[in-house]
Amino acid sequence: MPFTDKVVWITGASSGIGEALAYAFSRCGARLVLSSRSVERLNEVKNRCLSPDLHMVLPLDLLDSSDPGAKVGSVLERFGRIDILVNSGGISQRSLACETGLDTDRRIMETNFFGTVALTKAVLPSMLERRSGHVVVISSLVGKFGTPLRSAYSASKHALHGFFDSLRAEVCDKGILVTVVCPGFIKTNISINALTADGSCHGSMDDAQAAGMTADVCAEKMLKAIDAGKEEVFIGGRELLGVYLKRFAPGIFSRMIARAKVT
Repeated sequence: MPFTDKVVWITGASSGIGEALAYAFSRCGARLVLSSRSVERLNEVKNRCLSPDLHMVLPLDLLDSSDPGAKVGSVLERFGRIDILVNSGGISQRSLACETGLDTDRRIMETNFFGTVALTKAVLPSMLERRSGHVVVISSLVGKFGTPLRSAYSASKHALHGFFDSLRAEVCDKGILVTVVCPGFIKTNISINALTADGSCHGSMDDAQAAGMTADVCAEKMLKAIDAGKEEVFIGGRELLGVYLKRFAPGIFSRMIARAKVT
């Protein structure tokens, strides 16, 4: 099994895709570092994983990117290395750009982009020293195109593509892989927890999200892409066609996305 004894650090591990990844990696024999803001939920996830004593719970708030080095140090002290960093943590949005406060825009960007970049930069030196490692970042289809009610969220995901594509080019000859994952509609609580214009939670499940691929299936597809060392992978259903429609028929795509039901 390709992930046996690998040390895999997963952010956003308390729910959604991150939680599903924790279970999938544990079934493959990996040793996990599970991070999010909720220690209680992380411990629940850890105890549902295979061989829970092998895994580490490490609280982390991506909104506070001031000192991720201390977190990295605690992981290296326990495991000696980090083989795979999976940046799964983040927050979505359901609000019109013209109504959304700049504080909300900044919170989304700080969490999704700067928090992810700060942790990755803190992990990189140990990977570079070993000339081995794999950085995985979960973007979104809206990292490839924008939709209504997702302006700051889409911007944060577009930024991840720019950063991690550049990083890949810088470390490709240093034994480090970079994979960007673009999920479509996955059945998680992402829309329920999404921020509205004033920063409060949306509190409602989107229809498309409710009918989407399960997080477990998404996680299994992600593991296959990570094992194959893919640079970029799209995971979802018919919504993936939007990537190609945007590329080859942008005018048609623009008219369609402006009329699309996005909640």
